[in-house]
Amino acid sequence: MLKDIISVKEEFLERREYILYNTKENKQKAILASVDTGVFDAENSMCELEELAKTAGAEAVAQIVQKMPKVNSGTYFGEGKLSEIQKAARLLDAELLIVDDELSGVQLRNIEERTGLDVIDRTMLILDIFAQHARSNEGKVQVELAQQKYLLPRLSGIGKRLSRQGGGIGTRGPGETKLESDRRHIRRRIETLSQELTLLSKRREDRRQRRKKNKIPLFALVGYTNAGKSTLLNALTGANAYTKNQLFATLDPMARELILPSGQKVILVDTVGLLRRLPHQLISAFESTLEEAVQADYILHVCDLSNPDTAEQKQVAENLLYSIGGADIPTVTVYNKCDLVPPAMRPRAAKGVVCVSAKTGEGMDLLLAQMETFLSERMIPLDLMLPYSEGALLSAIRQNGQIHSLVYTDFGTQISASVPRAMTARLSPYLKKELL
Repeated sequence: MLKDIISVKEEFLERREYILYNTKENKQKAILASVDTGVFDAENSMCELEELAKTAGAEAVAQIVQKMPKVNSGTYFGEGKLSEIQKAARLLDAELLIVDDELSGVQLRNIEERTGLDVIDRTMLILDIFAQHARSNEGKVQVELAQQKYLLPRLSGIGKRLSRQGGGIGTRGPGETKLESDRRHIRRRIETLSQELTLLSKRREDRRQRRKKNKIPLFALVGYTNAGKSTLLNALTGANAYTKNQLFATLDPMARELILPSGQKVILVDTVGLLRRLPHQLISAFESTLEEAVQADYILHVCDLSNPDTAEQKQVAENLLYSIGGADIPTVTVYNKCDLVPPAMRPRAAKGVVCVSAKTGEGMDLLLAQMETFLSERMIPLDLMLPYSEGALLSAIRQNGQIHSLVYTDFGTQISASVPRAMTARLSPYLKKELL
């Protein structure tokens, strides 16, 4: 009897191990490689590359870095390092090489020939992640446009790769079945996608204009990828934005309404995450999406306080905002994930700086107070009695401010409104009661 029980138990364990083994995700084994020329911090960049590879679905089994004054124009790496990569791949059963840089078509072809590995570069990896995460029609068009622009100058080097449909990381995407080796076809496709994106961008601009017409202040959530922007949006508005602890979980902007404690209505917009050395093809293709930040009245710059590279990531985001024209927009720096950092290591609270945890809710009341402070500095609530002869002033209030109530009386128009601070001098003769 005991023997039978033991036999059944052993059979169950064997079946369990078999099931666990066969249901384990079959990830591509990849070697990560880079040339350190001193232009950027290679160690930090390789750590980020490993996170990108993980997000794409690869398992990094080795990291190889070669220090050189400059990269080899034909093979990127030196011949000795290529042999080392080939041996490491054979020992570790790796089938993919991910290079932490943007390679030319010739470099891609030569590295593949010398190592026998499938080779993708940093840009191809990021494009693959974007292809996986694009959900809206606009997002898919933007990703394919970036893919096509990347492929066009590299056809001679990666023509072989275009024939592999969905063969792994770097080969998939919304437009993967349209990638042909004919340059004229790709140029036509780029033109078609650009026209389609222009129409989609016009629709986005129309939505922005409607929001401006309704005089609803817009706050854009901006920051490095995986800083917690979508989690913060969910915590503030109760939205159901997709969140995951990985890079570029959000590509498509999401706008949600938020009512502040004072009753003021604002719009929060989640934007695509930023990254060091973000490929210029993506910046160009996602220009209309990034415009959500530039067109905002205020920016909530979300930083991952628990990340050792917070300062550098913050600088990367600020530099990109500057490059697209968003440097002068009033900004609140929101240090997120403060629950993972001891209080003594948190930045001191100040105007425009707040520490929060979107996960636990810590500091959210302080963030809302900061947002209201920014609004109060820009818009002043006033009660006015405006003579009927001042129709031009009433039009100016409608255009630049927000009217809360309007009553026509025998003496004039009684108005309760919020107006820009710059208008208060013109309206002071008609001030009935100041609310501040």
